[in-house]
Amino acid sequence: KITLYFETLTKMVCKFSDITKAPKDLLNDDYSSKISLKCKKSAGPVGVTIDTARGKDGSLSSKIGGKFSYAGVSFDKVQHEADGSPTLETSLCPAPGLKLSFKGSKGADLGCDYKTGNFVGTAKLDVKDLSKFSTSACMGLAGGVTLGGDAAYSLKNSGFSGYNLGA
Repeated sequence: KITLYFETLTKMVCKFSDITKAPKDLLNDDYSSKISLKCKKSAGPVGVTIDTARGKDGSLSSKIGGKFSYAGVSFDKVQHEADGSPTLETSLCPAPGLKLSFKGSKGADLGCDYKTGNFVGTAKLDVKDLSKFSTSACMGLAGGVTLGGDAAYSLKNSGFSGYNLGA
């Protein structure tokens, strides 16, 4: 008796926007002129960071931030820039594979990420200006192929402002 065993391997799927992240980072990072110092320290249950960067004119600019969780809500970034502008990023995971998020700084976005098995889907709504809704989906197929796409819809112009497909 001979038993044959076949296993179909599917590639770990990522967000559609992350497919080209590694090459873009490699090609676009400024390795020679960007100088920064980052200090991370825990203050009880809160992780505190101080990030200082040197500008082209030699001036130093610092931002201070924190990260913590409370009552099931993760405050992923609570930060103040040197000019006083605040940044807030929060997230909540109400169900397995589902992550709801808010990111606010100069703009404000509500986000939803869903991941299950070999599928990842995202959606983002600009809640400050109510000008744009964007979504993406990616699926890992047999043989290591990743198939995905994204679309952006302009709420102000009532039409698609962009779309992409890739494999």
